[in-house]
Amino acid sequence: RTKNMWKGFDFTLMVAGESGLGKSTLVNSLFLTDLYKDRKLLNAEERITQTVEITKHTVDIEEKGVKLKLTIVDTPGFGDAIDNTECWKSVADYIDQQFEQYFRDESGLNRKNIQDNRVHCCLYFISPFGHGLRPLDVEFMKALHEKVNIVPVLAKADTLTPTEVQKKKIKIREEIEQYGIKIYQFPDCDSDEDEEFKQQDLELKESIPFAVIGSNTVVEAKGKRVRGRLYPWGIVEVENSAHCDFVKLRNMLVRTHMQDLKDVTRETHYENYRAQCIQSMTRMVVKERNRKYAHVACG
Repeated sequence: RTKNMWKGFDFTLMVAGESGLGKSTLVNSLFLTDLYKDRKLLNAEERITQTVEITKHTVDIEEKGVKLKLTIVDTPGFGDAIDNTECWKSVADYIDQQFEQYFRDESGLNRKNIQDNRVHCCLYFISPFGHGLRPLDVEFMKALHEKVNIVPVLAKADTLTPTEVQKKKIKIREEIEQYGIKIYQFPDCDSDEDEEFKQQDLELKESIPFAVIGSNTVVEAKGKRVRGRLYPWGIVEVENSAHCDFVKLRNMLVRTHMQDLKDVTRETHYENYRAQCIQSMTRMVVKERNRKYAHVACG
């Protein structure tokens, strides 16, 4: 698994998790766009009857002179509905549909210009208000972990003290292990990497779940204009790594691990899907053949 920037210039990122955890704000902050300007806010009654609708937004961003077409797949927040059983189903189906489309295109005649809509990464938002993972979080991640690279984030980290953030991170990492949830694994460093890179790699692994704060508001801090949130006790700066993991998460997604996320999607998640497809197609052919032979034998 190489650490090169990226081969392709398109990337699909999904956001999932409970309602009200600032998913849209974080996405807008990460990519400095307003993807949701046309969205109307729903009142409580509308939210409960709201259909589970998945929406896609595409945005072009430029990173160090490299143009990147980014697709954001926004899944509706769950937790508002009275019945949240299998709330992950539409999300799992969506991921499978993208695999199915790719599989069909790959098996077709025009293999040169395949549009890749496979989901390369899912940012899964965990509430800061619970004692760790909720049963729904466990169920949701386990329903998706064989299909997509899950990167867990601890939402609204500015509602917690730094000590609470650390405690929550350790607890969530322990629970992820305990429940057998397979999240995205950062590739291990080669032994010949320089110390600085090894240190960065270790810090990334210890950042899980990334503690995030989203803000699209510019405030003044110590004479400098920064993106952040203004509180009576001070300012929380989104891009200050002492305040949260926003910069680490952004760099990981856009600069250092984008290609690896794409490689794992192709080599692991998609290959598993493809193998299952071929297996079931083979089973159908065998079944059909046996039926014909049985028919001939009876005749």
